[in-house]
Amino acid sequence: MEETWQVAFESIISQILDRGYGILDGFLSDEEILALNERFLLHYQAQAFKKAGISKSHEVVKDIRGDEILWLEKSNAVGIETVFLDRLEQFMGYVNYTCFLGLRSYEIHYASYPVGTFYKRHLDKFRNDSGRKLSFICYLNQNWQPDNGGELVLFLPDGDKTVLPLGGRLIVFESDKIEHEVLPANRERRSLTGWLRNID
Repeated sequence: MEETWQVAFESIISQILDRGYGILDGFLSDEEILALNERFLLHYQAQAFKKAGISKSHEVVKDIRGDEILWLEKSNAVGIETVFLDRLEQFMGYVNYTCFLGLRSYEIHYASYPVGTFYKRHLDKFRNDSGRKLSFICYLNQNWQPDNGGELVLFLPDGDKTVLPLGGRLIVFESDKIEHEVLPANRERRSLTGWLRNID
């Protein structure tokens, strides 16, 4: 592993241990963001995205959640998608090496929030399923401005934390402890979102 990534991963882990979440800008370069957006558009133009649901039944409830998603698997990843997944696996391995979380797998999807859509306050943990340990979001938005909205709100014991969805920014937080919300935006909001799990 390159020393720069080791330092970056250590920074995220230190933040998580200190406050339950970590933020890393520059997880993706501008060139990588552009390439992933090209893949995103190809999938979208192929009508591969589906409206996201809630709970294990995947029920679509627009009053709670308005995003559209496409699951990304290692077996169907191409080019820059493979680069992203390899980097994510490096991070997962480093977390296991330093924190002994026993992470064994991940779930990940592209997410598109059309203008005005949102995701109400929730916890990334299904009832009777404790497999999700760390949630992560990596933003693909280009030239995002504060007045575009679309912030992620983390509900923390010492006060709410609001995070802009800047392109290349990675956010990682404890899935079973931190409730969060996605606010509406006046632009489409894009990300790669998922969970690191301790089960296959």
